[in-house]
Amino acid sequence: MRFKLILASVKTDLTDTIVDAAKDAGATGATIIPARGTGIHEAKTFFGLALEAQTDIIMLLVEEHRIMQILEAIQEAGEFHKPGTGIAFVMPVEHVVGLESQMKTFKEEVRESYF
Repeated sequence: MRFKLILASVKTDLTDTIVDAAKDAGATGATIIPARGTGIHEAKTFFGLALEAQTDIIMLLVEEHRIMQILEAIQEAGEFHKPGTGIAFVMPVEHVVGLESQMKTFKEEVRESYF
């Protein structure tokens, strides 16, 4: 079983919509980490204090064969075609532990997709 990691940096008001879309597309869960971010434009200031955009980092450990359908669902739900709405990318995963309870389901799904 091969896995990849999808990381998506998104506006906090879109997090739940994006996670729901990813699950509908085949993701089995997500980890959400609050973050701050800056884009190509300088942060706005208010009385000398920088106002940084609040973002969430969504992490999805995904079976390799589901990557594109989940990535496309994230892109659509997050409206990534609009500037400043978010970014997502995929990283390779070498080893995974802690998924023993889900491995039977993963193996059955892979078997069904081939037959």
